[in-house]
Amino acid sequence: MNAVLSSTSKSLLLSVALGGLIFSSTACTPSSDTPTRAVLVETESANLNAWFEARFEDDLARSPMNQTYLGRDTNKDRLDDNSAMALDEEAAIKRARLQILRDQFDIDRLDEQTRLSYRLFEYAMEDDLTSHEFSDHDYVFQHMGGPHTDLPAFMINFHPIKTEDDARDYIARLNQFDIYLKHAADRAQAQLDSGIALPKFVYKKIHSASENVISGVPFQSSTTDSPLLADFKGKVADLPNKDKLIQAAERALLNSVEPAYQDLMAMFKRHEVKATSDDGVWKLPNGEAYYAARLRHYTTTDLTADEIHEIGLNEVERIQNEMRTIMTQVGFGGSLREFFNYLRTDPKFVYPNTDEGRAAYMADATDIIDDMKTRLESLFITKPKADMIVKRVEPFREDTAFGAFYNSPALDGSRPGTYYVNLKDIKEQPKYLQQALAYHEGIPGHHMQIALAQELQGLPAFRTLGGHTAYIEGWALYAESLPAELGLYTDPYSDFGRLSMEIFRAARLVVDTGIHAKKWTREEAVQYYLENIPNPEGDVRAEIDRYIVWPGQATAYKIGMLKIQALRQKAETELGPQFNLAEFHDVILANGSVPLAILEKLVDGWVEQKLAK
Repeated sequence: MNAVLSSTSKSLLLSVALGGLIFSSTACTPSSDTPTRAVLVETESANLNAWFEARFEDDLARSPMNQTYLGRDTNKDRLDDNSAMALDEEAAIKRARLQILRDQFDIDRLDEQTRLSYRLFEYAMEDDLTSHEFSDHDYVFQHMGGPHTDLPAFMINFHPIKTEDDARDYIARLNQFDIYLKHAADRAQAQLDSGIALPKFVYKKIHSASENVISGVPFQSSTTDSPLLADFKGKVADLPNKDKLIQAAERALLNSVEPAYQDLMAMFKRHEVKATSDDGVWKLPNGEAYYAARLRHYTTTDLTADEIHEIGLNEVERIQNEMRTIMTQVGFGGSLREFFNYLRTDPKFVYPNTDEGRAAYMADATDIIDDMKTRLESLFITKPKADMIVKRVEPFREDTAFGAFYNSPALDGSRPGTYYVNLKDIKEQPKYLQQALAYHEGIPGHHMQIALAQELQGLPAFRTLGGHTAYIEGWALYAESLPAELGLYTDPYSDFGRLSMEIFRAARLVVDTGIHAKKWTREEAVQYYLENIPNPEGDVRAEIDRYIVWPGQATAYKIGMLKIQALRQKAETELGPQFNLAEFHDVILANGSVPLAILEKLVDGWVEQKLAK
């Protein structure tokens, strides 16, 4: 599927990447006077940081959608180029940049923080290039996401309309849906041609999600507007020419959006005929190597599938023993599996599956976050300035969205961080999980880490905005336990919910590797979950389907959490009374997202500095 670059394209890409080379070599020309070591370090560090920022701006210039996501008011009438050629061009640029970094900048002439940036940039380029080698294996469309749902969600959540020009930009983007989705469809067709097909069960899900986008007015006579038209109408409600703008949006929806989705759904039906019920990526060409690469990418470690599987089994056993203690505390006399079933079936553990029940869930989730906002002084020295809110997932994407997730705030402060909750079936969001879930997705979890990273000063943008799943999700899972240290899990069932969230992530190590390395069937993975964790069956089945199309990602949470816990335990042991939890958290969060091996070096350095005082 990878397109071959023409010599003209290669020359153009090299010239783009070499912009920093020309700058660097000119700026680093020595003067007639011999500079001091300090001057050399200051100059080389400034040059490299300027090069990092220039490369970040180059990347942003190629992505109008990221410009919008970051709150920039530029190129809002354009979508990204998501063609196979564009992906290959990105890889060529990264390959050239990696060479420039190594050839033109001397890591031994950098200050400590810039040396770390060098290592992180080098790691990122190497990881991206390895991922690109297997880019044909990553499913273009799948039920957890993909252009068919991500694009309308982007328009609804991130394209603001304050002026008539904003509205016309929105319409211009609607008129490009056909090109954007055609490029994605071409990549999916190339995948199928190379022997890479989604598992059979996925096709009905992505067909249904696509159908949701073009349901309602103007696509058919209905009392309900389609999601995109409803969003557009709401955003232009106060503009003077709203009627003409709405008519133009309807034309774009009919002329570009609808045909694009009809073509997609026709392709899904053709592909489904060739699909099988084999779920793991072991079935794909070179599947074993692909899965190993995914594990390295997501965990930032060299742990093998077998090692991860064994860690998961051990953690499941440990947490189950802690669960039995709480089960005894609440006076339940049956087995752990019977207790799980009790939690799944007793109506007292769920909100009413009504509009009033959903409103109550949202109100309580907001209260949990608002209360936690007032309790951060003992846990953190540095706290983000950006606010955070709780929102319900929009109905059009409830079928395919995660049960809960976090979106970062806009850099300009125009959009707060957002904790989204999917309440399509409120029975899948039991009360006993509500606290731990809010702490994970919101505060002190994702919002504390991601919003704080965005606000770090003096670091290149690729560090404040980048991410490693093991670090990000590892922090959020670790953060679920911090409110327990403050005594906030006062209800034993909520504390059981905390353990439920942890064992959920531990069992992921078992089932993800089971599916993709040990050839477990979908149903075998489901049954392992039902026997070993308390989550409702619907939630379990949705999660297993997620791991099938997103190999390796789910292993990062627990691996990251275990590393942060181990680093804290080591620091507490070595520092004794000098250990300060808020300082430790500052060390973990003060450098943005980093691979776990680098995180360990940062913590070790902090411990050594404190011991030397």
